[in-house]
Amino acid sequence: MTNQPSNLEVQLLALQIEGEKAIFSADSLESLEELRVGYLGKKGELSTLLRSMGQLSAEERPSIGAIGNTVKESLQTSLDKQRAILEAAQIHAQLEAETLDVTMPGIYSPQGRVHPLNGIIDQALDIFVGMGYTVAQGPEMETDYYNFEALNTPPDHPARDMQDTFYLPDGNLLRTQTSCVQIRYMEAEEPPIRIVAPGRVYRKDDVDATHSAVFHQIELLAIDEGLTFTDLKGTIKLFLEAMFGELPIRFRASYFPFTEPSAEVDLQWNGRWLEVMGCGMVDPNVLKAVGYDPEVYTGFAAGFGVERFAMVLHQMDDIRRLYNSDLRFLQQF
Repeated sequence: MTNQPSNLEVQLLALQIEGEKAIFSADSLESLEELRVGYLGKKGELSTLLRSMGQLSAEERPSIGAIGNTVKESLQTSLDKQRAILEAAQIHAQLEAETLDVTMPGIYSPQGRVHPLNGIIDQALDIFVGMGYTVAQGPEMETDYYNFEALNTPPDHPARDMQDTFYLPDGNLLRTQTSCVQIRYMEAEEPPIRIVAPGRVYRKDDVDATHSAVFHQIELLAIDEGLTFTDLKGTIKLFLEAMFGELPIRFRASYFPFTEPSAEVDLQWNGRWLEVMGCGMVDPNVLKAVGYDPEVYTGFAAGFGVERFAMVLHQMDDIRRLYNSDLRFLQQF
């Protein structure tokens, strides 16, 4: 009498045939992984069938176990072969998609240039840093205290009319000068101090060829024992010579609420005197506002508009050219 295969043996062989067919039909690594889990995972079909071996007799278990191992090895081998095929196809497709045609013409990207304003700021900061100054910055939205009162300009001071500005609903304002950076810095640091403060400032002004409601300032401040107006003049002279070359310079008496004495600085440019900076010795009231003893420390401050320097150095006829982003204009620099 011929031994007939058991029902479990038939199921295992059928699973092998079905599994190999499904594996070699898989068209992606993701679907192949799903088949591996479905057939060989802990809860896969092969594991489910083999768990029913407990119902077999002791004589049947070895042969069925051997068949189970053969089916497992066959399915694993098929998985490995199909995985290698799919990975090779994936690499080939990626290479095809990323192929670089070296015969194609390149894409032209115009070379960037430093904006004239940024160029002036960088040049000025390099000079002052070379003289031992530290760059300091502060918020563009300021309180009335830092923008005016701490700079010796109380609410009823007429000098406020010179810097009428943009006030916000909460009582703050857009700063009219970078001098407020100096106050914040002095509150946090002890003398000696040498800082340069660049930044954007705002003033209510009619826009024309030489005026703008938004512009840029650079201000410097030095506080130490024994500083005099001579130190201020020497610093400004060195700076202007580095920016413009050796040209005649003159100081004219002027007024600023936060310096005393104060002066305007003129530069002889193309045969005429041109106002380029404001400066002066720090007013004792400003030193008191930040807790410095004016009997011990003195200081000087100076500032200039970056746009004015840019217009002079690059011979511009209209300040608005610096803001309208016209590439025909900017490409000249």
